[in-house]
Amino acid sequence: MGINIGPRFNNEDVFIDYPFEEVMFRWEHAGRKIYRKFYDKAESGPVPHDNRLYNEALLYGDETTRDAYLAGKRSSPQKRNS
Repeated sequence: MGINIGPRFNNEDVFIDYPFEEVMFRWEHAGRKIYRKFYDKAESGPVPHDNRLYNEALLYGDETTRDAYLAGKRSSPQKRNS
């Protein structure tokens, strides 16, 4: 579906889920930083604005809620066993 990075990115935090790569991102507007959270992992970052996964998530990911981001997701059994 893709995420519109218009004026909202200047005024609020935005949370993105990219299920294809089992990763979520948090855009923190105050510091203009991006944080990454792989499924079943803790948040890391900040990551660079030109991070490949982040930019793919903007193009193909889905916006999610703060609560869903904080709760995280479990990775698929195939990914856990590989």
